Amino acid sequence: MGALKGKHIVLGITGGIAAYKSAALLRLFVKAGAEVQVVMTPAAKEFITPVTLSALSGKPVVSEFFTANTGEWHSHVDLGLWADAMVIAPATACTIAKMANGVADNMLVTTYLSAREPVFVAPAMDLDMMAHPSTTRNLDLLRSYGNHIIEPAEGELASHLVGKGRMEEPEGIFRYLEEYFERREAASPLKGRKVLITGGPTVERIDPVRYISNFSTGKMAFALADEAVRRGAEVTVVAGPTTAAPSHKGVKVVRVESALEMLAACRGEFPGSDVAIMCAAVADYRVKNQAATKIKREGHEPPALELVANPDIAATLGAEKRPGQILVGFALETDNGPANALGKMERKNLDMVVLNSLADKGAGFATDTNRVAIFRRGAEEPMTFPLKPKTEVAADILNAIESL
Repeated sequence: MGALKGKHIVLGITGGIAAYKSAALLRLFVKAGAEVQVVMTPAAKEFITPVTLSALSGKPVVSEFFTANTGEWHSHVDLGLWADAMVIAPATACTIAKMANGVADNMLVTTYLSAREPVFVAPAMDLDMMAHPSTTRNLDLLRSYGNHIIEPAEGELASHLVGKGRMEEPEGIFRYLEEYFERREAASPLKGRKVLITGGPTVERIDPVRYISNFSTGKMAFALADEAVRRGAEVTVVAGPTTAAPSHKGVKVVRVESALEMLAACRGEFPGSDVAIMCAAVADYRVKNQAATKIKREGHEPPALELVANPDIAATLGAEKRPGQILVGFALETDNGPANALGKMERKNLDMVVLNSLADKGAGFATDTNRVAIFRRGAEEPMTFPLKPKTEVAADILNAIESL
C-alpha cells in the first residue's frame, strides 16, 4: 500500500458496462493514499455518474474541454504534467483505437496524448471485439508506444457469452500498479547518488540570428533523468536549447546554449557527482569570429566561416575523473559503430558507451524510440536491445550502470 501513497493518478473511464468497477478501483487508490483525478468520456456518464466518482475522489470530474457555464478550460497538458500514472479502466475498443491512432476528439484521449507518465490500459469488451484483428493491432501499437496493457480475464461478459474480454478486477489492477511502483522504488545502487546528465544540442552562433547546431531534441536525456529520479538519485541535467523537459519535478535542469557553456556547467557539477552520462549532441565546431551584427546578403559575397574545434566535454571529464566515479558516453554513428564506440571509450576514459545508429529506423534524433548497444569496460560482449520506447531504453541504460 505504501508504494502508491502520495502518487498522482489520472483515472480514465470510458463507456463500457465495466465502468461500475471503476468506483471500487478509485476507492482502492484513495485508500492507499493516492490523489486521483477522474477523466471520463461522455459515453461513460451513461454507465456511472460523475457525482459518485467526485464524492469518492474528492475532486470534480473532468469530462469536457471546458465548463459550460463558466468557460473554465481544463488543461490536458497540466494533467499530464501532474500525474505519476494514468490508468484507463475500462478501456473500450473505441477508445483503444483512438489512443492507438491519435484521434484526440475527447478530453480523455487528449490527456493520454499529453501524458509523460506511464500509462496502464485495462481493456473491457465482448470476446469477438477483443479477438478482432483491428483490436489486436491497436493493442500491439499501444504496447509499442510503451503503454502497459493489463490483460482482460476470461469469464461471463455483458452479452452473457463466455470468453476473454472481462476487465481485470479492481483489486488486480490495483496490485499491478502497486507492484510497478514497488519495483521502481526498490532499493537501487543509484539511491542517494548524484547523477549528472547532459542533453540536447548545443548552439554555436554565427551572428545574432544564425547558428550551427544539430537535430538533437533531448528526449533521451530527460528519459534518463526521470528514470534515475524514480530510482532515488539526485539528478542534474545540463541541457542545450530544446523544448524537451523532465516529467519528474525532482530533476534539476541547468539550461545552456553553447559547448563552452555546457563544459563550464559540467565542470561545476561533475566533482560532486557519482555518475555522469554524456547524452548531449555537442557541436564539434564553433565559428572562430562570430559577427556582432547580422550578416547581410545583399551586396556581399557569401561569408567564409572559419571553424575551430570545441572542447571535448566527455574527454575533459574523463581526464578529471576520480576513482569511483562512473562516466558514460553516447556514440551516434552511421558506420563502423562498434569500433567507433570502443575507440571512444578508450580515448575518453569512459566506463561505458551507449551506441545507436542512424542506420536503424526509429533510432537517433527526434524520435520517441531508440535501439542501442551498450559497451562496458571489461565486458567481452556488448549488451544489445531491440527498438524500444526511450523510456524503456533509459531503464536498460541505468540497469547497465547499476551493474558497474
